[in-house]
Amino acid sequence: MAEPRAATGGAKAGRASAEGAKTGPALVLKKIGGASAKPVSIALRAKAFDTVARQPGPMRALIETYGDALERSRRTGEAVRFVVAVEPRGIPNITPLEPAAPKPEIAGTDDLDRALGAARARGRTRVAEILSGEDMFSAERFADLIGTSRVTVNTKRKNNQVLGLEGAKRGYRFPEWQISHDGKPFAALPELFERLGDGPWAVYRFLVQRHPELNGLTGRDALRRGKAAQALEVAESISRGTFA
Repeated sequence: MAEPRAATGGAKAGRASAEGAKTGPALVLKKIGGASAKPVSIALRAKAFDTVARQPGPMRALIETYGDALERSRRTGEAVRFVVAVEPRGIPNITPLEPAAPKPEIAGTDDLDRALGAARARGRTRVAEILSGEDMFSAERFADLIGTSRVTVNTKRKNNQVLGLEGAKRGYRFPEWQISHDGKPFAALPELFERLGDGPWAVYRFLVQRHPELNGLTGRDALRRGKAAQALEVAESISRGTFA
């Protein structure tokens, strides 16, 4: 299993410094025992690196637990869940992996197929409802709204500078409410994507849901009221709290 450590010492430190100039601080994972394996370097934001570098033991436990969960999930084909609660001192309290639940007896595969098909259909229906809303603009209409071209809008979407949602048939739709008071898309969008994993629907949920940490405001209302820093902190906490 991998052991996290900071890249320090001798020639390795020199290489890490050279890489750091391009990619930032790195967490290096190396294998203990068994067959030799090349260390894996993971670039981190400076703040995150400083935090985990002070807690190598807990970070090792967290990574090993995640590795065990991933191995079990691949072996069983089932989702594996564990929960991490971070104490004020920075020590993660990790619950043991949940034991594999016994699979229920199924009368026939036809019943299961129908149930799964119905669930997927409900999801597609909900997506279609969202994308057909009056606040969802086509690329052309959204481009007119912010005074640019359709090509530029799609470039901004790919760069996470605007939020574009894709459906099965309607192509990309752009929420009108992502425009700030200055007539431009929320400036915090790229950082929101970074914190929430580059998923457009994850960003959408964050922006439309109310958050107790923001005094009940939705993410988009917080950004409109100049609370971008607070909104980004909440997004970061949501991302760190997802270990399923």
